[in-house]
Amino acid sequence: MNPKHKSENNDMRSEYDLDYENADRGKYYDDLRREGSNVIVLEPDIAKVFRDSASVNKALRSLINVSENT
Repeated sequence: MNPKHKSENNDMRSEYDLDYENADRGKYYDDLRREGSNVIVLEPDIAKVFRDSASVNKALRSLINVSENT
């Protein structure tokens, strides 16, 4: 870690000293795009109701069924 970026109140142990000089930006981007991964950000009030992806998927499937049957 670059000494000029260390804070005086750093609680991180020395073995967790991260070196971002060798980091690969977007290393998994192609894999995620190929697999079709999507990230959806819910508004806070919606997130309170739907705590996980399973509950969101269940609600959306119900909505799809209702819309297909009308």
